[in-house]
Amino acid sequence: MVDELYRQRVLNFLEAFYAGDLERALACCTDDIDFVAYAPVDILPHMGHRKGKAEVLAMWQTVHARYSEMRHEVPIIVADHEKAAAYIRGLFRKRSNGRVVQVDIGDFYSFRDGRIAQIRQFLDSFDLVQQVLERDVTADLADGKPRAS
Repeated sequence: MVDELYRQRVLNFLEAFYAGDLERALACCTDDIDFVAYAPVDILPHMGHRKGKAEVLAMWQTVHARYSEMRHEVPIIVADHEKAAAYIRGLFRKRSNGRVVQVDIGDFYSFRDGRIAQIRQFLDSFDLVQQVLERDVTADLADGKPRAS
């Protein structure tokens, strides 16, 4: 019963975030929310480690400013006591040119007093960087010459 409650809290949080209701998403979190997105911050500077609602909100606002539309699917979600994990497929339409970026995300949540206290986010950052930059980074690394995708 408790595990189902935490599972539903993650789903509610994700629904609010992807819908752009950042205040509702933040309400699901503790004041000292600790968020880490494991991604190259030199290319994606808004990601990385954020602590507290103000920093997390600023990061989320940056994401929503870059994308005109965001959708998600949650094919797998599990919860056990005050921990939860979700496999998320995110689809983000770039504001700049309408191209869609698709990324598979693994989120791991810890709860305190019924709210999300910690999020650890893992994603294929190499694939994400290629989509965001719209370049075949593999070819760039192989011969040192940038190519448009």
